[in-house]
Amino acid sequence: MRHRISGRKFNRRTSQRMALFNSLAKALLKYEQIVTTLPKAKDLRSYVEKMITLGKKSSVAHRRNLFAKLRDESLVSKVFGPLAERYMKRDGGYTRIVKCGFRSGDAAPVAVIELLDRDESAKHAPALRTLQMSNHE
Repeated sequence: MRHRISGRKFNRRTSQRMALFNSLAKALLKYEQIVTTLPKAKDLRSYVEKMITLGKKSSVAHRRNLFAKLRDESLVSKVFGPLAERYMKRDGGYTRIVKCGFRSGDAAPVAVIELLDRDESAKHAPALRTLQMSNHE
């Protein structure tokens, strides 16, 4: 029985799955908006929201825990700085998932996951621009 077991396995071993979500979380925190498949976006949402909640509770232990996952001091500073200030009055729900069609190669459902009230200057993800161009052609 699968009672109270959450999350998908994505046909990967645990270490590969952890590496996948660490890299997706890094990209989302850096660019504040990324394009990925819908199941990955749905599982990434809880992963990133826990990171932002850690950032709101500013302590050395939380900073070290976040650095252990992200391995990037600039992203850790961003989570504990601007993102923590931005979401200080919000009790969760820091991300939004928008479905945006199907991938042309394998018809996988594609979604955009973004941080709410995001900084428009951080939107630099090249995958988003190529997806937008391919939808208009």
